Amino acid sequence: MIASTAVNTARSKSRSNAAVAHADHARLGTSDKTLDVYELERAATRIAYLLTRMRRHDLVCIEAGVNVNRATMTVLRVLADADCPLRPGEIATRLDVEAPHITRQLQLLQHTGFIDRIADPNDGRAQLIQITYAGHEVVDAVRAVDRRRMADALADWSADDLRLLARLHRRMVNDLLQHAQQHI
Repeated sequence: MIASTAVNTARSKSRSNAAVAHADHARLGTSDKTLDVYELERAATRIAYLLTRMRRHDLVCIEAGVNVNRATMTVLRVLADADCPLRPGEIATRLDVEAPHITRQLQLLQHTGFIDRIADPNDGRAQLIQITYAGHEVVDAVRAVDRRRMADALADWSADDLRLLARLHRRMVNDLLQHAQQHI
C-alpha cells in the first residue's frame, strides 16, 4: 500500500512537472526542441538531487554493508573507473574541484586501506593513487545496491525501452562532457 502510494505520488508529480513545462512552453512561445531540452534539464536536476542526498547515501551504504562518507565514495568511484593509478591533481580535475579538497579524502581513504600511494615511475617526486582490493569491494557493493534499486524502480519498463534509455543517456552524457571540455 505504501509503495503504491509512493508510485502514485511520483507519477502525479511527474505529470505536474510536465504540466509546468508545458505552461512555460506556452508562456515563452518556445519550440518543441527547446521544451525537450528544458524537460531534460529539469529531469537531470531532479536525478542529481536524488543521487546526491545524504540520507540516500547513508541508506545505500547500510544496505551495502560499508562505512564510507559521500566525499570519499566519490573519489573511490573515480579511482575504480580509472584504467591506471592517478595523481591527486588528476582526481581533482575529474571531480571538478580544487586539489586541496582531495587531500583530506585521500588521507581518510588511505587510513581505511581503500587506497595506496605509490611512486610515479615517470616522476620520482610525485605520487600516484591506486585503489586497493578493499576499495574495489566497497565500490562494487555500493554499485550493486544502486543497480538493484534502479532495476526495481524501472521494473515495469520493457527491455527495449531500457536499452534505448541507456543508449541515449550515454550519448547525452558524452556530448555534455565534450561540450564542457570545449568551454572551459
